[in-house]
Amino acid sequence: MLKCGMLERDRLTLKRRSAVLCKQLVVDEMLVQLLQADDILTESMAESIMAEQTSQKRSWRLLLLLPKRGPKAFSHFCAALRETEQQHLRDLLTQSPEKDGKETHIEGLVDSSFPLPTQEGVAAKRPRTHESMEFSLDADSPINTPVLPCTPDFYLSHCQQSYRMNSSPRGFALVISNVTFDPCAAPDLDTRKGGEVDDEVLRKVFTELDYLVAVHRDLTAQGMMSCIENFCRRPEHRSVDSCVVCLLSHGVEGAVYGTDGQLMQLDWVFEAFDNSRCPMLQNKPKMFFIQACRGDEMDCGVEQIDGPARTCSPSCEQRDAGREGKGDADSIERGDMGRPRIKLPQRSDMICGFASLKGTAAMRNTKRGSWFIQELNAALRLQARDTHLADILVQVNRRIKEREGYAPGTAHHRCKEMSEFTSSLCKDLYLFPKYQP
Repeated sequence: MLKCGMLERDRLTLKRRSAVLCKQLVVDEMLVQLLQADDILTESMAESIMAEQTSQKRSWRLLLLLPKRGPKAFSHFCAALRETEQQHLRDLLTQSPEKDGKETHIEGLVDSSFPLPTQEGVAAKRPRTHESMEFSLDADSPINTPVLPCTPDFYLSHCQQSYRMNSSPRGFALVISNVTFDPCAAPDLDTRKGGEVDDEVLRKVFTELDYLVAVHRDLTAQGMMSCIENFCRRPEHRSVDSCVVCLLSHGVEGAVYGTDGQLMQLDWVFEAFDNSRCPMLQNKPKMFFIQACRGDEMDCGVEQIDGPARTCSPSCEQRDAGREGKGDADSIERGDMGRPRIKLPQRSDMICGFASLKGTAAMRNTKRGSWFIQELNAALRLQARDTHLADILVQVNRRIKEREGYAPGTAHHRCKEMSEFTSSLCKDLYLFPKYQP
């Protein structure tokens, strides 16, 4: 065995499992970047892998490279499998040889039940069911790879075409996370197990992105509204370049629940940050992330058929916003010198990521937190250095689309989720992490 090569037992394990790995392994940007961060792959190796046109070819090229990448390559590869939600393949590689041909027993189970996600919504008087949607190990934890820094060259080549983003802090972030609900006022709203993981994940990642983060947990609907109003009025918004608002709770289409079972309308939230009510954030990007159900429907998924995949979806027809004015002096606000003052739309420069589509449920893992926040966290950490936020949310959509619930024997086995986002941004929104001009 070469000194620079993989340990013989690990090399044989990869060889023995190569057929299964080539068929099931998902080699995407996140997996490759994790291996790059651990110095298992060089940049040229990563590029050669991602240049392959099919998943099987990418898997095969990676499996050819790994045995030559040193004695730690196997353990780092297994860790990357865990971080990219491919724990079943990690288990396949790490199980003892004598278990080959036998059913693999999942470790880390609690009371013989899967610690799996639940829906974020609630139907009135809905019978309670055991929480089982997506498989996860107790030992699993959200990805905590440090946020990768933006380079000076990237900042200088992109700062002119994007939103200003160089204040320190970048802005203020508000996280409202409702985990425990009043059993008397809201008997149908179960505790959001795993919700506390989400708010801690968001606190950490936005702190690393240089935001001052305030986390508020278990607020009534009125408490949420008061908290948001106080946040909007902070005079310090004037001296920073952006803001972030994260709402995590049970929900329905267009609203989220307070701990008292009352609803707070999302449209009210967006109005609170519009150009009229929050002038200190005019022309500055305002980011919203909503982890809540938008209905009760479970997305059971459909079988993909052969042939070209659909790439387009119906879009809403835009209304003409250019209403004719009366043409008199009262229709134009003028500055002190008589010049027309630039007017802004009532609401602009906002982007909002939703965990699920209208009418559908959102998935939350009781140990690792929600699918959407997991993927958002990973994408921000690995991609924010050179990717604008709209493209980051497209990548989150792709990762969510690939996920599938694991709960054999239940109606939730192989359940799906699809995230989406809306945007009125007018420029690219780069966060330029860890860079100060």
